Amino acid sequence: MSEENKNVKKEEENKGDNIQISDDVVAVISGMAATEVQGVAEMAGGFAGGISEVLSGKKNMAKGIKVEINGNDVKIDVNIIVEYGARIPDVAYEIQKRVKKSVENMTGLNATEVNVHIQGVQTAQEKKSKKKEDKKEEKPEENKVEEKNVVNKIVNKVKPKDNSEVKKPAKKTTKKSKVTKK
Repeated sequence: MSEENKNVKKEEENKGDNIQISDDVVAVISGMAATEVQGVAEMAGGFAGGISEVLSGKKNMAKGIKVEINGNDVKIDVNIIVEYGARIPDVAYEIQKRVKKSVENMTGLNATEVNVHIQGVQTAQEKKSKKKEDKKEEKPEENKVEEKNVVNKIVNKVKPKDNSEVKKPAKKTTKKSKVTKK
């Protein structure tokens, strides 16, 4: 198997059929389960994860998740940023419980380890500034539509009703006199 395309082959006891589950699938399942836990501000991904979100415009649900599959066993590392004021041991335990349950129920794999790594704490002030940034990112699309509507209204008002071309006024040229000092 190539390292880029890590897949799990699970043999069915009776049939001998193969089922392949990608690491990315397990990572997305884990990410979804982790973000549902109260006290998790966001997933902590690396630089590459942030860039891919910006370029694609989609939220990367596997951000901050590392998966290692060995046979029928899976080891999952979850990197998060917690909300300020949350009790970290409780948040971590709940993440472990939900991720393990979700992965085992959806994939049939045995989650042997779910390690939670706290990468930071998000304060209320950081949360507010992040919301403002998110709103600014959403507004350009809305503003483009509004600007287009405004431009169309202006063009329609300026356009002659008979669709004839508007003649440009002739340029006025004025000669400036030279003033000489003695």
